[in-house]
Amino acid sequence: MTSSPGKYAKLIVQRAFLIACVTALPAAALSAGNGCLSPPAPSCAECLGRGPHCAWCFQDVQAFPGGAEISQRCDSLQNLRRNGCEEQFIEQHAFGVQETAKLPGTQVSPQEVTLQMWPGVSLRFPLHVQQLQRYPVDMYYLLDVSASMQDHLDRLKTVGVSLSQRMKAHSSDFRVGFGSFVDKPVSPYINVHPSKISNPCSDYGIQCRPAHGFIHVLPLTDNTTEFTRVIREQSISGNMDTPEGGFDAILQTAVCQEDIGWRTEAKRLLLVMTDQPSHLALDSRLAGIVVPHDGNCHLENNTYTHSTRMEHPTVGLLAEKLLENSIYSIFAVEQLQYKWYEQLSSLLPGTHLGKLQPKAANLRELVVDAYKKLLSIVEVDVRVQDHQVHRFRVNVTAICPEGSRTKGSNKCSEVRPNQTVLFNISVSMLACPEEEEVLIFIRPVGFNESTLVRVRPTCACRCGQLGECQDEPGQTEPSGTQPSQAPCSSRPEETERGWDCRPGGAGGRGPDCSGRGSCVCGHCVCENGTLGRYCQLEDLTCPYRHGLICAGRGHCVAGECRCGTGWGSCDCPSSSETCLSQDGVLCSGRGSCVCGRCECDDPRGSGDFCEKCPTCEGSCQSHWKCVHCHLANGFTEGMPNACNQSCPLLVDFVHDIPGSEDSLSPSCLYPAGQRCHYRFQTDSGPGPALLWLSTRPECPSSPRYLPTFVAVFLLTFLLGLAVLVLLSWLLRRQNRALDESKSAVYDVTNQDTLSTATANEKTVTCQQEQQLEMRTHSPKTPLHNVGWQ
Repeated sequence: MTSSPGKYAKLIVQRAFLIACVTALPAAALSAGNGCLSPPAPSCAECLGRGPHCAWCFQDVQAFPGGAEISQRCDSLQNLRRNGCEEQFIEQHAFGVQETAKLPGTQVSPQEVTLQMWPGVSLRFPLHVQQLQRYPVDMYYLLDVSASMQDHLDRLKTVGVSLSQRMKAHSSDFRVGFGSFVDKPVSPYINVHPSKISNPCSDYGIQCRPAHGFIHVLPLTDNTTEFTRVIREQSISGNMDTPEGGFDAILQTAVCQEDIGWRTEAKRLLLVMTDQPSHLALDSRLAGIVVPHDGNCHLENNTYTHSTRMEHPTVGLLAEKLLENSIYSIFAVEQLQYKWYEQLSSLLPGTHLGKLQPKAANLRELVVDAYKKLLSIVEVDVRVQDHQVHRFRVNVTAICPEGSRTKGSNKCSEVRPNQTVLFNISVSMLACPEEEEVLIFIRPVGFNESTLVRVRPTCACRCGQLGECQDEPGQTEPSGTQPSQAPCSSRPEETERGWDCRPGGAGGRGPDCSGRGSCVCGHCVCENGTLGRYCQLEDLTCPYRHGLICAGRGHCVAGECRCGTGWGSCDCPSSSETCLSQDGVLCSGRGSCVCGRCECDDPRGSGDFCEKCPTCEGSCQSHWKCVHCHLANGFTEGMPNACNQSCPLLVDFVHDIPGSEDSLSPSCLYPAGQRCHYRFQTDSGPGPALLWLSTRPECPSSPRYLPTFVAVFLLTFLLGLAVLVLLSWLLRRQNRALDESKSAVYDVTNQDTLSTATANEKTVTCQQEQQLEMRTHSPKTPLHNVGWQ
């Protein structure tokens, strides 16, 4: 009887990997006898941790004569049987690799692998990926039809058919489809004037199609005539900003499998032609779109309906969907945007980037060369279930075929058709998961086949499930009783009988498993986020603050920081004393205490306690939104959750609120229209913050505008009248004084004319001392003229 060479080769490979698995185990596993017996193992877990050849017997001491000494319970499987331990009482870690047989016509093998292992063990298995000579190919054209792409669109109308003919030379079955995109049809990306919505190019005197997020025009088809007709019917559109909405369109082409018409057996190519970068996820907030993309298909009547409802997808989500749906993406971009897409392509698996010449002159060569290059690269991507990533380590080593070259640990390039790439996959379990089975997905990029790895951990001894856990001789059940079914970790005396769950053995200080796990059959099963034999080590799932894990004020447990007393989140004190101003008011009543520091409600506030804010509205207006909410709900006390978002503090309704002089904090007013207002008051004393709200509006009884106006008018009139009387009196007094002076001059003149003048001569000299000198020549008559000095 003869065997085929293929079977011998398969046996050699399996034996080589079995040896690799064994060498990856602890060194004690290499010597079954000595490694298990010396030094004596005090517990089942310690025994099994020494290697795959060690086993533990938990049979009753009377039925197992060889177990008089606890050191003899850990031995090889053959020795335990020879000493009289029955098969059902032997505990031995099961480990190994089970692979499904290779199915004919598959490119990736094995399709499914089952690993049985325990913490600290690494298991390996081979993964074969075969490159075929000719593939069925589905290529979908995704074109940016903004106004600047007019030349490229015209070129595509002429080169589309010839490109399809070139691709058929490299494919056994070629199909082509088409879709277009511009941008989100909302402001500020487009002009929302009614005339510009229907025709974005109205300013240039030409007719353009309306802007759109993504329109699926033609499903994948082998009818090149139909493809040519569709391309020739396309016209440009327009938008306002430079980036386009390419990410929205790419995601929809990836996830809308049935609409696009992607075939399972075909290589899927997505050709993206654009001359501008794409909007990123958070750019959508400029248009008030804040809902993250859900990664699902939203096509109705071949139009993307959620363009104005959800953000652009993130790069991570885009990469996940392209890989999940086995799509190669080819970006044909111009020279100016090449650098931007070069950085993007490094984040998207299975992506090729090509420079598009003016008017897309090199489109045919670009696509054909990209297809050849993508097929010559064989790369695998490994994904572990999200909540189990930190418990496993997966290493990938590529063994490239002759004639190719290694580009990375998980990639081979320049792989020729019909060559097979071998990947060594090593899976290590760092800690025991809570689930009975953990899934690991290994997918070659761009292939529609993958490998599913099922990890089934063995983290605890069975002792106590099939019989009494006997780690020390002399411990037997009373006659006639059933064997205990409780696991060893539930035994209260386990740490008193030599169990090894704390540093230093049973006499060591501190709690079992460092207080971060449970003791199962003398072995620590650690909680999430802890490592080490005694769960004394912390992993890296907790945040680092100031260079220290949990800010150096706590320890990491199950991926969360458990902080010390007085610290709410390790880097933030739980007390708000540091936020109290000198008058004892929290943040001066203008903010809240966050992480021991005041954050002002009004961004114009400043100071350590928000005490500086000359232009702020005041603390009263900061509660108007809360009062408005309760007023809108009719002060309904039966709806406590109606205003939770508007009210950061507790609210209580009262009939009346005393004035500021009768209370510790001043009362505030909320205007309610029609010259009415509601009075409210905050209480920042001990206990939760409280807002007292009066349910009675305060309104003026009657308008008093007319009396006030009359009073002001009369007062103004009287004051004006008094001013006029005073001015009249002053004028009369001045006129009377002028009349008196005129009459005095008249009398003096008359007296001069009645007197007979004689020849007189007088000389008046004005000197600096203002003295007058008078000389008189022989007056003959009496002098009646008077000279003023």
